[in-house]
Amino acid sequence: MSQFRAKKLDLGCYVNIRNIRDHTKRKVYAQHEPERQALRYLIRNTSLPQRVRAQAQLQLSQMHCYTRYTQIKNRCIMGGKGRGILSDFRMGRYQFRLNALSGNIPGVKKASW
Repeated sequence: MSQFRAKKLDLGCYVNIRNIRDHTKRKVYAQHEPERQALRYLIRNTSLPQRVRAQAQLQLSQMHCYTRYTQIKNRCIMGGKGRGILSDFRMGRYQFRLNALSGNIPGVKKASW
């Protein structure tokens, strides 16, 4: 992981080590995604020789695990929780409720009918 982390992090409000790790994973994934797509295209192309496809498969399997989409997890930017995340706001349920009730989230208010 340290091989990908920048010397100066542009994190904004991230405070938790899990959030820092997730931020790193997102940046690495975005950086390596075109290469992964090209390798997957070579692997699935049946008109290419089997040797080329096998080499592409080997290269894809040797790439770092942070380059995979499945490594990315939605986390609360306030507390780092990994469950109960509202993806539109990137906050956990409880943090969303606290911020909405205090008026920190524009356009969100308590429902009443």
